[in-house]
Amino acid sequence: MASIHLLVLIHGMWGNPEHLNELARIARETHAGSSSDGTRLQLLVAETTKEDSTYDGVDWCGERVAKEVVETVKNLESEGDKVTRFSATGYSLGGLIARYCIGVLHQQGFFENVEPVNFNTIATPHCGLPRYKSLLSSITSSLGPKLLSRTGEQFFCVDKWSPKGRPLLVVMADPDRIFYQALAKFKHIRIYANAINDMTVPYVTAAIETSDPFIEYETNGLEVEFQEKYGRVISQYSLPTVPPEQPPRPTIFTPDWFKELAPSRPIVPPFLQFRFPLNLLLYIMLPVLIPMFVSLTILRLSIAARSSRARIRMLEAEAHGGDRKTLLNLIEEIEMEMEEAVADLIDNPDPTPIYQPPVSKAHPIISPTHKVIASWLNTLPIKKELAFFSKVRNSHAIIISRDVKRFEVHRQGESVIRHWATSLIL
Repeated sequence: MASIHLLVLIHGMWGNPEHLNELARIARETHAGSSSDGTRLQLLVAETTKEDSTYDGVDWCGERVAKEVVETVKNLESEGDKVTRFSATGYSLGGLIARYCIGVLHQQGFFENVEPVNFNTIATPHCGLPRYKSLLSSITSSLGPKLLSRTGEQFFCVDKWSPKGRPLLVVMADPDRIFYQALAKFKHIRIYANAINDMTVPYVTAAIETSDPFIEYETNGLEVEFQEKYGRVISQYSLPTVPPEQPPRPTIFTPDWFKELAPSRPIVPPFLQFRFPLNLLLYIMLPVLIPMFVSLTILRLSIAARSSRARIRMLEAEAHGGDRKTLLNLIEEIEMEMEEAVADLIDNPDPTPIYQPPVSKAHPIISPTHKVIASWLNTLPIKKELAFFSKVRNSHAIIISRDVKRFEVHRQGESVIRHWATSLIL
């Protein structure tokens, strides 16, 4: 009988298992043999939450993955092996799904016989998706909950998940709830966040912070040092007490002025980054392409969201009508009146008004809900690792090398993945 350490990998929104190919490859490569006590690493790349299923909400996706884990354990046991240890890693939305999943497993008594070891997230919006002081952000935060179905509502913390009306992400961070308690059981909790250029999941929510020292890193004098073996992982950073003086702006129409106009990172996504003269043709056509792309995207999201809401109605009917109880059903039964006090805390987390200097539009708006979630989660012994990818348009996919076959730039994430794989304790 072989002793198995089961590692479940969970992809993000609109994702599929192939997005985690590099994580799976490097994990197997790093831990090819058995550990010192003979335990063998077994990977489970979640299959039940792919593509449009990710619209159905963190909770329903978490229920599916938990079921997948239990079935995998049973299959391994039928083959004569025994799962003795368990770890989970979630990328983006997958990190939230992983946190919900372990809550379900904990409620089922899974960890009475299986030791929880490593829990990792990579570029996960633990505090939800923050808003910015921009028109685009206002539009996104308004349309997101509608176009992304249940998951969108949970991303922006506008859902009323609990019987008292609290958002799911708040309930999942509450130390008195099973999700937090399940997470606290893991010996090693480590999260990875992009320090810069993550247009999908910004630093403050991925790193569970309430301020961002990296927003103006090009001008605020930020000094960054990197780990010797993992060139994209920050070892330490520091900010000067007084920002350095900026050089005078160049005279208009001089060579330096034209250099300043050039963007510091690509304007368009990788699949639209062409060489001259195709890039020039693309820029000329952007006024036509952008409205067309936006219209098609909204149509696609609307159709997927409508299908998702229909699936959710069926799932809820089955859960309430059958013998199977979801974790939400159980929480409804044990929910305590203390949530009224918690709701007051979220509405007014700090009764003492403190002057705060105005910040630029580049800084995120840190909501009371964000502050409460961060304050609770940061009581856990979380190790935070920061990745630094400069001169890229969006570092969100790069951090896991999501598609190295199509985009060479995604290979930059390998050092982060190797850091993650080496840090796994078998």
